[in-house]
Amino acid sequence: MLKNETSSTALKTGSELLIDALNNQQVEMIFGYPGGAVLPLYDAFYDSPIPHILARHEQGAIHAAEGYAKVTGKPGVVVVTSGPGATNVLTGIADAMSDSIPLVVFTGQVHTPGIGKDAFQEADMIGLTIPITKYNYQVRDVCDLPRIVNEAFHIANTGRKGPVVIDIPKDIGISQTDTVHPDTIDLPGYQPTYLPNPLQIDKLMRALEKANKPLILAGAGVNHSRATAELLEFAERYEIPVVNTLLGLGSFPTSHELFLGMGGMHGSYAANMALTDCDLLINFGSRFDDRLASAPKEFAKHAVIAHIDIDPAEIGKIIPTQIPIVADINETLQHILKITLPEKEDISHWHKLNMTRKSRHPYSYDREQNAEIKPQKVIELIGELTNGEALVATDVGQHQMWVAQFYPFQFDHQIITSGGLGTMGFGIPAGIGAKLAFPNKTVVAFVGDGGFQMTSQELAILNDYGIALKTVILNNGSLGMVRQWQEKFHNERFSHSIFQSQPDFVKLGEAYGVKSVRITEPDALYEKLHEAFSYDGPVVIDVHIAKDELVLPMVPSGKPNHQMEGVE
Repeated sequence: MLKNETSSTALKTGSELLIDALNNQQVEMIFGYPGGAVLPLYDAFYDSPIPHILARHEQGAIHAAEGYAKVTGKPGVVVVTSGPGATNVLTGIADAMSDSIPLVVFTGQVHTPGIGKDAFQEADMIGLTIPITKYNYQVRDVCDLPRIVNEAFHIANTGRKGPVVIDIPKDIGISQTDTVHPDTIDLPGYQPTYLPNPLQIDKLMRALEKANKPLILAGAGVNHSRATAELLEFAERYEIPVVNTLLGLGSFPTSHELFLGMGGMHGSYAANMALTDCDLLINFGSRFDDRLASAPKEFAKHAVIAHIDIDPAEIGKIIPTQIPIVADINETLQHILKITLPEKEDISHWHKLNMTRKSRHPYSYDREQNAEIKPQKVIELIGELTNGEALVATDVGQHQMWVAQFYPFQFDHQIITSGGLGTMGFGIPAGIGAKLAFPNKTVVAFVGDGGFQMTSQELAILNDYGIALKTVILNNGSLGMVRQWQEKFHNERFSHSIFQSQPDFVKLGEAYGVKSVRITEPDALYEKLHEAFSYDGPVVIDVHIAKDELVLPMVPSGKPNHQMEGVE
C-alpha cells in the first residue's frame, strides 16, 4: 500500500478504532478517570479486553502509569476527560518529561465545533503541553486515529523516551468510518541515533588507556537501555570505580567493591571526592543536573569528560565535553567491550584511595541511640527483609534520600522515584503501577507524612485490584526536607513546615480496608516490620521516626561536591 492510500475496514467509531490501535500496541492496562468528553471512549472500554485501572484522582492515574512505565520500560497509557481532568495530569506529564518516562496520554476534548469558544470543560491541551511533551496531537479526522496512535507509541518509546499527548474531541470518538489512513510510521524529521561513532569510541579508549584516575558516572540512561550487565563487565575489566546518580541507582550493584555510592547533594563522601579528583569521567546517560553538579565550573575540573547520551541536547549543556558520543548506552558499551586495550596505566593507587575513602566514610547515623526510631534503620531492615530485591517507589523529600543511601539496590528499573521534577504525591500511585506490572514481586512505597496525604486516596483501589503494596510512612510530623533547609540556611525559622495536626494514618488506612500498623518504639521495629512484610496483602506502616534527623552528608546548593557537610 502506498504511503497516502487509505484502507477499507468495517464501519467503526473512533472509539473502536482506538481500542484496535491499543490492542495492536499490546497495551497491558489503561490508567484513567472518566468524564463527559471521554464517555464514548469509556463506552468502548466496557467491551475491551484491556484492563482499566480506575484511579481516585487523575494525578494518581498518571503517576501509576509512570510507575508501570518505570519498571517495565513500556509506555504507560492514561485516559482522562477534558478541562480539569486533563489539567490534573499536567504535573505527571512534566514529571515524565523530566525523567524520560514513556507515556501516551489521551485527553478528552470538547466537540470540534466548540474548540476555541470556551465551551464547558475546555482546556487548550496542545498549548499547555507543548513545553512538557516530546510531541502532542489533536485528532481532527477520525481516519487519522490509527496512524496517530502508532506514531505516538513510537515517539514515546524510542530515542530519549518521554510523554506524548493525544487530544481527542468528543465527536471523534463517536464518528464512524469504513476507511482509515495508513498507520505506517513516516517521520523523516524524527530519526534517533542509536549507534556510536567509531572514531569517538576510539578517542574514548585512548583516553582510558592514558587515565590514572578514571571514573564511571552511571545515570538513568543505563537503566533505560538495559545496559547493566555490559556496564558491570566494562567496570570490572578495567577496575574503574562507579558512581550513580539518583535515577541511575540499580544500574550497578550497591554491594560491589567498585561501587562508591550516589554522587551529588546527598551523595557519599567517596563518590563526591572521586568526582572531584578523577582525570577521566565517563558519563553514561546522566544529564549533569544541578543536584549532581551544583557548581558546574568546579565539577570534575581536572578531568577529560566523555559523555554518552542518546539525546544530543544534553551533551555540553552543563559541563564542557571533550568526547561526545550520541548513541544508545547499550550499543555503545557493546562496541567498547569489543576492544581490548593492549596496555593500561597502573591505577592501583586510585583504586586503593577510593576504597579507603569508602571504608572510612560510609553513610552513617547514630546506631547507639535507642530512644527514637532512626529512619535509616527502618530502610536497612526493610532491605534485609526483602533481600534487596523489592521494587522500591518513593515520594520526594528526606525519606527519598535515605532510601537512596541505605536501600541495597541490585538491578535496573528497581528504583521508582521522581528525580527531575521532585513531585510530592508520586510514591503511592507509582508503587501501585509497579505492583500491577509485577504482581509477584514485593513492591514497597516509602513516603513521608506530607506526600502521603497528597495521594492517599489511591489506597482505595488496593483491594479492588488485589494490589499488595507495602506503604511505609516515615512520619516525622513535618515537611522534613523543607524543615532541614530552614534549619541549615534560614536560622531555624520553621515557617509552615511543621504540621500542627495530622489524621490518624492507621485509622485512615483501615477506613480503606487496608491492614495498618503503627510503630513508635525502637524495640518493636523489627518484629512489626517482619509481621507486616509477611502479610499477604496491602499494608500501611506508620513509623514514627526521630523528628530532628537530617539527611547527611549534604553539599550546600551552589557549592562544589568536595565541600560536604556532615561527613564523619
